[in-house]
Amino acid sequence: MKIVVLVKEVPDTYGDRKLDLETGLAERSASERVLDEIGERALEVALSYADAHPGTEVAVVSMASEEAAATIRKGLAMGAASALQVVDPALAGADLGVTAAVLAAAVRRAGFDLVITGNLSTDGTGGVLPAMIAEHLQVPQATALSSVTIGEGEITGTRATDFGTAQVSAALPAVISITEALPDARFPNFKGIMAAKKKPFEIVSLADLGVDVDPSAAAQSIMTAVAEKPPRGAGIKIVDEGDAGDKLAAFLVENRLA
Repeated sequence: MKIVVLVKEVPDTYGDRKLDLETGLAERSASERVLDEIGERALEVALSYADAHPGTEVAVVSMASEEAAATIRKGLAMGAASALQVVDPALAGADLGVTAAVLAAAVRRAGFDLVITGNLSTDGTGGVLPAMIAEHLQVPQATALSSVTIGEGEITGTRATDFGTAQVSAALPAVISITEALPDARFPNFKGIMAAKKKPFEIVSLADLGVDVDPSAAAQSIMTAVAEKPPRGAGIKIVDEGDAGDKLAAFLVENRLA
């Protein structure tokens, strides 16, 4: 069994995130780059299975700038056997359509029986990437799983719905995405950090993958505007002069909160 886990470097959710008003892209500094937590949880699913099934190979795949290599290497320190990173200047600001095509090509290069991703990243929050990748790979998909069981020939899991829960399954090879209902990821220990330095880490370009991305071509998704979030205004203070209840009720009605 070979499991490929898609991971992503994102701005630290505990820091202040700002957009470049000219490009519409998030401003990133080295101190604010982290591995997306949902990707770490996806990796934990794969590593937990590998712990119980010797011979299972876990690889991490990512599409990111060259500077993200140190962040992605954390996946190796956690226990993944190898990493593949797609680096190419033409991918700056790539939309979901381009990202899906490139990641699918990278997964094919790595080889896979199962692809595990998070349900959506904390920066783009697109949420459709797992399904798009499955379409490119022409394999079944099982998305937004809150529990996962990996079998020899199929994957089963639970998905929350508006009406309760649904049990879903798919034959391998397949693509699945998981939610934050899955366990937290393990912390890399000293032995894992040292071992990560010697594990295979392949960096490839679009040419290596045979994927053609034309930066001048029309984007499949279009950003119409970008602006700074306006400063938060002062709230309304209600002073109790014997009629605070009436004032509060009137405020709720006026703002359609009651």
